[in-house]
Amino acid sequence: MTPTNEHWIQVDEMGHLFLPPEVAEHYGFLPGAQVLVREGSQGLLLQRPITQLDRVYVEPTSRCNLNCRTCIRNAWEEPQGDMSAETWARVLSSLKALPSRPEVFFGGFGEPLAHPQILDMVEQARPLARSVELITNGMLLSEQVARRLIALDLDVLWISVDGATAENLADVRLGAALQQIFTNIERLSILRHETSRKPEIGISFVAMRRNIADLPALLRMGPKLGVSRFMITNVFPYTEEMCKEMLYIRAVDGLDSVPSPFSPRIDLPRIDMDDTSKEALFQTMRYRNNVHLNGVTLGQDRGRCPFIEKGAVAICWDGSVSPCLALMHRYKTYLHNKPRSVQRHVVGNLDEQELGTIWNQQEYVDFRKRVGAFDFSPCTWCGGCSWSEANEEDCFANSFPTCGGCLWAQGVIQCP
Repeated sequence: MTPTNEHWIQVDEMGHLFLPPEVAEHYGFLPGAQVLVREGSQGLLLQRPITQLDRVYVEPTSRCNLNCRTCIRNAWEEPQGDMSAETWARVLSSLKALPSRPEVFFGGFGEPLAHPQILDMVEQARPLARSVELITNGMLLSEQVARRLIALDLDVLWISVDGATAENLADVRLGAALQQIFTNIERLSILRHETSRKPEIGISFVAMRRNIADLPALLRMGPKLGVSRFMITNVFPYTEEMCKEMLYIRAVDGLDSVPSPFSPRIDLPRIDMDDTSKEALFQTMRYRNNVHLNGVTLGQDRGRCPFIEKGAVAICWDGSVSPCLALMHRYKTYLHNKPRSVQRHVVGNLDEQELGTIWNQQEYVDFRKRVGAFDFSPCTWCGGCSWSEANEEDCFANSFPTCGGCLWAQGVIQCP
């Protein structure tokens, strides 16, 4: 059961809060759990216990049928491969042994539908997961594959579409054909109504200077295609070419925010952004850490790891287990237009241990607490010293892996 967004909670005479059982189970608020409570402008926020494993990213393959300008393959030298039947059996065994059913997401840095057994993997994971999602570039989403995904009760299918015209998409995703992808999406949308309304369809869009003008048109196409979700992310600069495509230089360099504790809090109402107001509003929003729009802050005063907050873990195609997608592989990227080396961080391997055992290792628990506190040096906006050229150490005396230069933690890069 998926909890609703709002619940009335009873307080007894001792001041104890009582959560509905399904909510407590879903979020891991079990006896003995340690729960972080944050104070906010609208009340208290209960954070998921650090011990709750709730989302498992599975990378079926690191191979892909396309050659995209934005791809990590342009910056790594790792061997590519498919998850073996033996490793997948260990994944299933681990899922079965977990105390509660997690969300399972088939994705990573390859095309999941390129794995020859991917549909069988979805079928086998379904009874062991609270929900199952999969992301694809859409080119291999044939009628046969669509019918099988519907029959397997897939919850959400994400399709990566980085343009609203054939020319713009092909310019980013070399080998992709926009009309074929749209046809595949529309067909899936029609076919799912024969038996159910699942899977829900989402589009993931990588925003760049060369394609951002296409976004409004793509959003307008959503209803026709049966799309109910859009996930918009920035481009990750794996290559020097992609540095020129970034739309978030001012968003992370600290120049458009006022870090002084004496800066005033600014509360904005809902307001039209038009030719008359946009410049004034833009200048106001530069104070983003202190700006609240209808009660919601527009910025954050430090990093926040979305993977830790989701209770997530990532399983590479070779069976190695990492805390997040960002640390699942070794690659080169750019920060402040300077090369940055990211070393992968492996906390265990399913060929040697069950996932639950790896998750509960004290060293891994301590790492999640450290990332939750996020006391890392602010590499994304401090200007870029030699410490920021890798994720191995930082100037706050943190040892590998350091997360101060992580764009996921700054809300710049998003994953479904």
